[in-house]
Amino acid sequence: MKNKERIILLILACINFTHIIDFMIMMPLGTYLMPLFKINPQQFSFIVSAYTFSAGISGFVAAFFVDKFDRKSVLLLGYIGFIAGTFACAFAPTYELLVAARIFAGSFGGLIGAQVLSIVGDIIPFERRGTAMGTLMAAFSVASVVGVPVGLFLAAEISWHAPFIAVGLIGLVVIPLVYFYIPTMTGHIQKLSYKPSPFAVITNIVNDANQQRGLLLMIILQLGHFSIIPFIAPYMVSNVGFTEHQVTYIYLVGGALTFFTSPLVGKLADKYGKFIVLSIFIVLSAGPVFLITHMPPIPYYYVLVVTAFFFIFSGGRMIPAQAMITAVVTPQQRGGFMSINSSVQQLASGAAAMLAGAIVTTNEAGQLQNYNYVGIVGIIISLFSIVIAKKLKTVNPASEVPPQPVEAKVTAE
Repeated sequence: MKNKERIILLILACINFTHIIDFMIMMPLGTYLMPLFKINPQQFSFIVSAYTFSAGISGFVAAFFVDKFDRKSVLLLGYIGFIAGTFACAFAPTYELLVAARIFAGSFGGLIGAQVLSIVGDIIPFERRGTAMGTLMAAFSVASVVGVPVGLFLAAEISWHAPFIAVGLIGLVVIPLVYFYIPTMTGHIQKLSYKPSPFAVITNIVNDANQQRGLLLMIILQLGHFSIIPFIAPYMVSNVGFTEHQVTYIYLVGGALTFFTSPLVGKLADKYGKFIVLSIFIVLSAGPVFLITHMPPIPYYYVLVVTAFFFIFSGGRMIPAQAMITAVVTPQQRGGFMSINSSVQQLASGAAAMLAGAIVTTNEAGQLQNYNYVGIVGIIISLFSIVIAKKLKTVNPASEVPPQPVEAKVTAE
């Protein structure tokens, strides 16, 4: 991998780091927020879903214009708004204002993920894109190892507001890095020989079954994954017997392992094929999902083994999947399509959280019930994604055109 590519991927990984922490920290904070605001599991799942739904809507709207602008400018705008929204979450004093702040943060966060993937798709050839996605996914691991445990520590020692303040402060450091080191990305604009309709991204999807399959693949993967995620921490505390501090070990161990396995998964996907690696990890993830959602009170070190495999397998399947998704369209269509993809991904995540919230209930002892049904549904949905991925086709790599080789702009060298 070229030095310029590494620098850009490192900065994009920093963006992912703050973006992921902001989203992840909300789920283990459920053990604080539910008793503090006197809310039930359905209301808590709505806090999680509020962000994803607003991100999904903003991503959909952005799809109609993002390919007309420099990818760097769109990314910078989205990231600044996202950090402002994170600070708003930090100072939200009530449940209603916290939901409003999550909606605000999500409306800008919806721009971030699509632009990150579009930039990677523009600068990294398809044959090395799995490795690049593995690098980006390593940000998830760092967020788990460092961000979530530190965030939960701050929440326990100071208040639940503190983790969001910390994320916002980190974002203030990352913003100048984006401005000075991410190059101008306008190659996709110059390759357009005509002025397309603002609704071209929709008509392209409607007329292209392959793009439809790409979106369906992401929807199914998110439904299977995020139906499980929001209630892992509350379930471990109320049903398995974890303390709130022990919950941090789940993210610490899982994140530490995936920091090493994510790049490896990316390399395996490039070497043996994205579909093969994706299918293997989907099947392997079924075991940990079943065990987590059916787990009785057992010693916490046994739980850590199961949750570690959950992190490795469930997170690993997203690496080849994202690499495949970026190759569904040409660079000229990538920004709009990835915005739509980000939109349906966020909406699917929100729908999954709401679905889980509708199934899971709380008994008189404060324990969560019916989480086992959520696990079974998640497994079935995830396995079906293999069928969709099998039919997915990638754009001819020869049609991938790197950005123009001018000074201050990244090239494939």
